[in-house]
Amino acid sequence: MSNPPATGTPRHFDSPEQEVYLNLWRTYDQLRAIEDELFAAHDLTAQQYNVLRLLRSSHPGRMQTLAIAAKLISRAPDITRMLDKLEQRSLIMRERLSNNRRVVQVGITDMGLALLDELQIAVRACHERQLSHMDADQLRKLADLLRLARLPHESPESSWR
Repeated sequence: MSNPPATGTPRHFDSPEQEVYLNLWRTYDQLRAIEDELFAAHDLTAQQYNVLRLLRSSHPGRMQTLAIAAKLISRAPDITRMLDKLEQRSLIMRERLSNNRRVVQVGITDMGLALLDELQIAVRACHERQLSHMDADQLRKLADLLRLARLPHESPESSWR
């Protein structure tokens, strides 16, 4: 009776690009599951947490809805609904400008700031759980390679360039 290979079934890919892409997708899924567990305990999504972080960075100022959407790590097709949920929990406040009712200014509330403070240590621990098996040099190289892969597809105005 033969034993299966220690590394599992060999994978077959159509190209090196496909192998990398599918590995990125699988890695994202595995790491996101850890993050989802953390945020679910606080009735948040990663996108909502990202919105709160962006608003904290402009606090005590406010940001326009479209500016928030442009700065999110991943696209949010329904930013209005996401903001509705955060506002229902009193984590953010919105205000329409009197001189242009189409423009909505969004700010973080004290409750939103308190939630971010409460999550700070848990989020850091989550990132350590996700990636602490890699040393600092490996993490830097990985970040550089991911940036290099993303660069041609990043908009010129992106803060991620």
